[in-house]
Amino acid sequence: MASSCRKLTPSTFKSDVWAHFAFLSKSGTQEVDKSKVVCKLCQRELKYCSNTTNLRNHLTRYHADALQKAQPVDSKQTQIDKSFISKLPSSSARAQKITKSVAVFICKDLRPYSVVENKGFKNMLKILEPRYAIPTRKYMTEVAVPSLYTEVKTDVLESLKSAERVALTCDGWTSRATDPYVTITSHFISDEWELVSNVLQTRPLHGSHTGSNIANLLTEAINEWGITGKVPAVVTDNAANMLAAVGLTDLLHVGCFAHVLNLASQAALKTPAVTRLLGRVRRISAFFHRSTLACHALKKNQKLLDLPQHKLLTDVSTRWNSALDMLERFLEQQPAVSAALLAPEVRKQEKDLCSLTEADITAAEDIAQALKSLKKATLVMSQESTPSLSVIAPLKERLLEDMQPSSSINIYITFLYLGLKDELSIAAALDPRFKALLFLSDDDEREEQQSGLMDEDREAIEQQGEPVDDPSGPSPKKARDSCALADLFGSAYTTPVAVSRTTDTKALDEVVRYKEVQPLPLSTNPLNWWREHEGEYPLLSCQAKRYLCIPGSSVPAERIFSTAGDIVTAQRSALKPEHVDQLLFLNKNLHSGPALHTPTACCFQEHLGNQEPKL
Repeated sequence: MASSCRKLTPSTFKSDVWAHFAFLSKSGTQEVDKSKVVCKLCQRELKYCSNTTNLRNHLTRYHADALQKAQPVDSKQTQIDKSFISKLPSSSARAQKITKSVAVFICKDLRPYSVVENKGFKNMLKILEPRYAIPTRKYMTEVAVPSLYTEVKTDVLESLKSAERVALTCDGWTSRATDPYVTITSHFISDEWELVSNVLQTRPLHGSHTGSNIANLLTEAINEWGITGKVPAVVTDNAANMLAAVGLTDLLHVGCFAHVLNLASQAALKTPAVTRLLGRVRRISAFFHRSTLACHALKKNQKLLDLPQHKLLTDVSTRWNSALDMLERFLEQQPAVSAALLAPEVRKQEKDLCSLTEADITAAEDIAQALKSLKKATLVMSQESTPSLSVIAPLKERLLEDMQPSSSINIYITFLYLGLKDELSIAAALDPRFKALLFLSDDDEREEQQSGLMDEDREAIEQQGEPVDDPSGPSPKKARDSCALADLFGSAYTTPVAVSRTTDTKALDEVVRYKEVQPLPLSTNPLNWWREHEGEYPLLSCQAKRYLCIPGSSVPAERIFSTAGDIVTAQRSALKPEHVDQLLFLNKNLHSGPALHTPTACCFQEHLGNQEPKL
């Protein structure tokens, strides 16, 4: 019987079914009978034919539960499979492609170089490609990312080489490690009439932050990126050292309009009347945040008055737009707030707290309206996909119309950009949305600026090297026709010479035809119009590329600050300047997705209204 025989399971058999079967030893001997096996669960004998098929079938039929609970053991086949997995050579195309994708991941997602040492990251790549050997942190720092930087820099240099004009923005910032940096960005219009923006470099500013040192950085950047003679203007904030730096380079300086709006907003919030009103609103908001009874009363009145279930907001001293958010939320909830403050249980907690008077409410509405216009204007000036220099002049006049003449904002904005009036007007005239120059006060000013367009066209012709007609000089065509036949036949057979138009005639013709075109709606992109009509206006289109590439603000450079804050964190404050430069450059110039956030075109419509275009 199987129960009276010795059961043996050879250790060399690794299949999971052998946990339930064994061979029987022959009676009275130590010899194993390998023709039969016995089931340890039911003691039934089965025939063994050098494979486990019938054994597994037996378990499946009679002991299914035991088969499911059996723990699988690595088989010889698994070990053989593992032995055949060879690592990808680091020089192979697939390994290089994966390494490059890891470098892109580090730069675009702002991950630390040490991510290649993280267990989770290693496990993910092991599952995706078991043959890939993950590079070390040192390799990513010294080889992979610098190689990617060189590749992308070559592409940027090539695109700048083909650009006719390249405007720059420049701004300074300080890292967590208190290291000062200067970031420079470039902006140009491509042959396809698309506005192309790139971060060129982020370099440490050693020594004092003087205009001379910043001017040296600007000059070095212009030379390094091969754009000497192509830069029409540099856009910075209105700091004295930035003004001095651009002045030393002999380039046109354009002050950041978004920075101007920020200063105007802060100046308005610091006036005594506004400060007093904001203080009262801030006190009420803080009370509802700390009092549970007041908060409950507010919610109750919101339901009764059918108001949105919103909490009151409190402003932040470093962000002027938070004051607008606080005022707008208070005005939205003002009926519920007043009702809640009149509740007896609320007044017991804070007897001296009163709601705003009708005069205060009116003042709050005026302040909110003014700040709202400035906020929308800031959004318009912060976009990067459409020209913004051409918006400054009409937007400035619109803001002045919306503000009270005696307001601090009106006084602050009125005297700005007086030295750039001609440049801003020409930029607006070259923008098909504002070509009618409605923001100018009279027709004489409009004619003066349109004459300025003709002057710009003359310069364009001279730069192109086209000859200007001289009636007193011999015609080159006639000189070529001087020969024996010409002497015999005389003027009877002289080839007629087409009289070319003078420089003034060409410029005037284009300006006149351009003036007759209906202005575009404010929601359209002017670059699309120029792409379609470049052939009709060759001189004006050249000037459009020169002016419309200039940003109206230094926001593109300032946006680098937030990105740099994500890169130079407290845990990574020891990053070397060259690594900061490479990471910021690649983060902004690796085009793997949509561009940065740009406000919708309706911002123009909200600011400038539905003005009827005039020819």
